[in-house]
Amino acid sequence: MLRRIWQRSGDEEALTACTALDIGTEFAKALVFEIDDAGKGRVKGVGRKRQGLSHMQSGTVADISAVVDNCSVALQEAEEMAGFRPSQVVIGIAGELVKGFTTAHSQERSRADIPITEVELQKLIEGVQRESLREAQRSITWETGLANVDVRLVHAAVVGAWIDGYAVTNPIGFQGRHVKIAIFDAFAPLVHLGALQSVAAKLDLELVEVVAEPYAVARVLNADQVKQGGALFIDVGGGTTDVALVRQGGIEGTRMFALGGRAFTKSIADRLELPFPRAEALKVDYARGIAGDRAADVRGIVADDVAVWAAGVELVMEELAAGDQLPGRIYLCGGGSHLPEIREALAEPRFSKALPFSRPPEVTVMSPDQVEMIADDTKLLVDAQDVTPMGLAYQAIELGAGSSPLDAALRRVVKQMRI
Repeated sequence: MLRRIWQRSGDEEALTACTALDIGTEFAKALVFEIDDAGKGRVKGVGRKRQGLSHMQSGTVADISAVVDNCSVALQEAEEMAGFRPSQVVIGIAGELVKGFTTAHSQERSRADIPITEVELQKLIEGVQRESLREAQRSITWETGLANVDVRLVHAAVVGAWIDGYAVTNPIGFQGRHVKIAIFDAFAPLVHLGALQSVAAKLDLELVEVVAEPYAVARVLNADQVKQGGALFIDVGGGTTDVALVRQGGIEGTRMFALGGRAFTKSIADRLELPFPRAEALKVDYARGIAGDRAADVRGIVADDVAVWAAGVELVMEELAAGDQLPGRIYLCGGGSHLPEIREALAEPRFSKALPFSRPPEVTVMSPDQVEMIADDTKLLVDAQDVTPMGLAYQAIELGAGSSPLDAALRRVVKQMRI
């Protein structure tokens, strides 16, 4: 019998246990974890279920009922391993039309000698959010070619605040002339966000937050070199590749494009005349170095597809760079990151010369043991594709942590936007 853990105490939320659900194109992955008194997550159960070829399309839900069934299997496996069932869930969102970017808004105050109030701070945040929503609507309308696409805010996070160029964590009470707030926002069409909300409801779970997956991945490393020098994070999933840029201590933007491991598998299946499951197994064996006499065939096929993939990454990075220099570190995760051609393409001098790098980037494949705030009691999280659900778990912990006045003000504005 599973214990069901509820995280409600009066009117306050006290998040003590939660589920992270990564609904990927290839797999539905579930992590059941507890949060200890020190604010660290401990994974108690892990489950996964392979998705059918028609269940997901480029990182987005295509068949709600089938995805619910797959998630239910993954959840049951994780919950039975953990011995309890949390009532709340954090779900990742991906797909080409999920737009993430940081908007900085500056305001010159008429009276520099008057301390900043909570009301003034909230009005400034409202200005940032209105500007972000307009930008997201323009971008998604242009890409879809459809007028009046219903675009919704997925999640938001404060990147930083400055008064007269001086960084502060809480602007309230400070005097100054120029106030600047930078906020990261992720937006998605209602159809994509609504599908995930439906999945959570059908699974009888309370949806705490939907988080853009590249944001979750980019936030998961606590390394000083990332905070100081910045980094690019690339998650090569089954249906999409997600890219996030961290620069000057904060996430500047995320982008996704619809090319991932499933496209590589399809090419192998077509050119070697194999059933899709056999082609997938051969690709995995090749990535592990055990493809035997078929290795040369697979290498040639994958190399052709990776050349197209690298061109997509180049376009996305150029857009994210916005004319400024890119950081010299690239962190890879996701199932596709095991293919040697992926790492080779990013380390290729021609790739870095086409982009504003000061030197060829250092490419590293991420591993779950680099995630400092999440301990894996199951010892089953050993792969680069496990980093994404761990990133979602970390976001749940951050949401449950005490809010700063900036975060609290942002949450009030976000709540108003979602009504």
